Amino acid sequence: MSSHTSGRLAGKRVLITGTGGGQGEAAQRLFAAAGATVVGCDLRDGAAEASAEKLRAEGFEVTGSTVDLSDPEAAGGWVRDGAQRLGGLDVLYNNASGFGFAPFAQMDFALWRHVMTVELDLVFHTTSAAWPLLLDGGGSLINVGSYSALRGIEPLAQVAHAAAKGGVISMTLALAAEGASRGVRANAISPGFISTPATDKAVDPEGRAWQIGNALIQRAGRPDDIAHMALYLASDESSWVTGQNFVIDGGATAGWRDDAETARLAALSTTV
Repeated sequence: MSSHTSGRLAGKRVLITGTGGGQGEAAQRLFAAAGATVVGCDLRDGAAEASAEKLRAEGFEVTGSTVDLSDPEAAGGWVRDGAQRLGGLDVLYNNASGFGFAPFAQMDFALWRHVMTVELDLVFHTTSAAWPLLLDGGGSLINVGSYSALRGIEPLAQVAHAAAKGGVISMTLALAAEGASRGVRANAISPGFISTPATDKAVDPEGRAWQIGNALIQRAGRPDDIAHMALYLASDESSWVTGQNFVIDGGATAGWRDDAETARLAALSTTV
């Protein structure tokens, strides 16, 4: 872990969801190295406990537990228990998310409702439990949206996913307005394609190639690419930053790059 993170979150009491792997595990490690005390959770049995144990063995103050955040009682209990363990709450990082994809013509209400539950409702469940704690002492709320909420991506068949993540972003902006007078900052991070075990299973090679090919920086994102933005938003360095959606996508929403198309147009220009 690079030394420049040291001390940036000293004394911060942090809850992070989805710490069993991918972006959540990367953020947990980065936050702990920066001086935070972290309580994490994950849906997969034992995953958060295992990732926390590795960090405790390195001397960091981290604990984890298995929680189904789609259950409002379980989610609220995890928040309250975690805040009690921490002695308060400074940062809630809603990283965890499920997924579900299908062409809209094939999407039934059961799939739609599932995606809303595992991508939008679970953010409500944790945030509603944490909100009184944040209002009481101020702090930072960080939610994970998606660049899918900002552009249509036909090959991925993601109407429900886009709608849910759009809801997360809009919810974040509204909470920023409600919380500002009480010292609460709320921001969203919208990743592009990030290579994690979960996304590698959900996106086939063709879809992965399409997403990377349409980014200005032509590689898949890495969990640390997102975790470093989350570290900034959790720190006092971002004390004048709220109500923003930070798109970390290798430039996919900023422009269009297609090397094959560029080559084809160049070839045409030489024959005209």
